[in-house]
Amino acid sequence: MSTGAVNASRRSYAESAVQKASLIVGIAFLLVGLMGFIPGITSNFDQIEFAGHESGAMLLGIFQVSILHNIVHLLFGIAGVAFARSVSGARNFLIWGGVVYALFWIYGLFIGHESMANFVPFNTADNWLHFVLAAGMIALGLLLSRRDRDRTRTARV
Repeated sequence: MSTGAVNASRRSYAESAVQKASLIVGIAFLLVGLMGFIPGITSNFDQIEFAGHESGAMLLGIFQVSILHNIVHLLFGIAGVAFARSVSGARNFLIWGGVVYALFWIYGLFIGHESMANFVPFNTADNWLHFVLAAGMIALGLLLSRRDRDRTRTARV
């Protein structure tokens, strides 16, 4: 086996900056999803509902959550960790995940917080967190993948 083949097989899981970002964001989503199921970290845990605005559970006493909301965080976390395996997967996770969170933000702004349409549920704090997540994820996906491409081009020259 050549030295190049040995070194290629020993590469780290999330080698590039965009892959590391995807992994970190994924782990953060996993932690938030898990914290949503922990009484004490989630206040009013006895009032958690599967879905809907009736859920009285509040992650960190700020963000309204439900079982469905926590599951969405867990699924995003699994996706972030899984897509960190490749540069293109990590980039797509960050950009398209950011787009999904932008849609959550817009949806949350236009639905009534007490309406049946608020099925996840969202409150004002959730809405603005979704905006920050959308902007941050899209920026990470675009900027870090560009930086990785520039480094690859420089290394080839």
